[in-house]
Amino acid sequence: MTELRTDAPAAVDPRPIREQLWGALADRDEYAAVATVLGAVAAGLPAEAVLLEVIAPVQRRVGTEWAANRLTVAQEHAATAINDRVIAALAHHPDRGPETTTGHVVVACVDGEWHALPARLLAEVLRLRGWRVDFLGAQVPTPHLIAHLHHRTPDAVALSSSISTRLPTAHAAITACQAVGVPVLVGGAAFGPGGRYARLLGADAWAPNATAAAELLADGLRRIHPGPFVRAADPLPHLADQEYTMVARTAAQLVEAAMIELENQFPPIRRYTDEQRDRTVEDIAHIVDFLATALYVDDDDLFATFITWTAEILTARAVPAASLHPVLTVLAARLQDFPRAQRLIAAARAAVVSP
Repeated sequence: MTELRTDAPAAVDPRPIREQLWGALADRDEYAAVATVLGAVAAGLPAEAVLLEVIAPVQRRVGTEWAANRLTVAQEHAATAINDRVIAALAHHPDRGPETTTGHVVVACVDGEWHALPARLLAEVLRLRGWRVDFLGAQVPTPHLIAHLHHRTPDAVALSSSISTRLPTAHAAITACQAVGVPVLVGGAAFGPGGRYARLLGADAWAPNATAAAELLADGLRRIHPGPFVRAADPLPHLADQEYTMVARTAAQLVEAAMIELENQFPPIRRYTDEQRDRTVEDIAHIVDFLATALYVDDDDLFATFITWTAEILTARAVPAASLHPVLTVLAARLQDFPRAQRLIAAARAAVVSP
């Protein structure tokens, strides 16, 4: 889950501890990072506060620094790996309380979701609160998740996803879990502001952070009936036009056509190194994936927000944000018979500020 938080005791200020942990990550010093969090616990900061007021904000800072091009991909991965090891060290701290019988929950990332740290933080918070937790980690294929549920029969499943392109997969996982009688709590940036896509895809509950998730589970999560959340078994009527299916199936051709058009409008791209070309193709592929996902949930904001974010990332890397316009133009031309796609692309064009 994202935007994790808790209230730390006033006697121990987590802010200097965050700076110490950030310094250890910047130095890629795992031992210093572990010593920092264990020292915080020894000083009286509760383990849950260390997770949510120290580790979680520092991890968000890692993502912010990468987006601003102040960390390389390798540095971001190294920092995340160290934070994961820090959580492991904290989980096995001798002062940790014993597991009680609050209940049993499975915590997992949807298939294709590699950002496992938010889910890991939730798992540890739940363990601290007495839950028996099966943490399955990143990108769990739905058939394997369902097999696990049959074997373990938990009280609930908590599914995490940070990237919106995993929403169709999340929908399948939600439906499959509910089909075997297990209620589903979801969280993460993928589910949109206020959990709008959680409701659309029929999740039994949505939580904006680990504290809220723990409280919902403590109250007793149950399978929903018609009410504030739509039943997952109900189809998404807009999918009947097949626009999502056609865009998803022709993604490779759309990426190739957009790359050719981009080269025509920005000739310097022809002098790109192989690595630069690969990165450009990768960026275009992400655009197509997000367009397909926006078609799946029928939401203009999802695609427009991603395009705006992409423009900011490109600018931070000295790539003209104007390069997005020919990509959107070629997608619009290729999808001229797709009215919902045209609407989404028009909204994205309006969201990108031309130089």
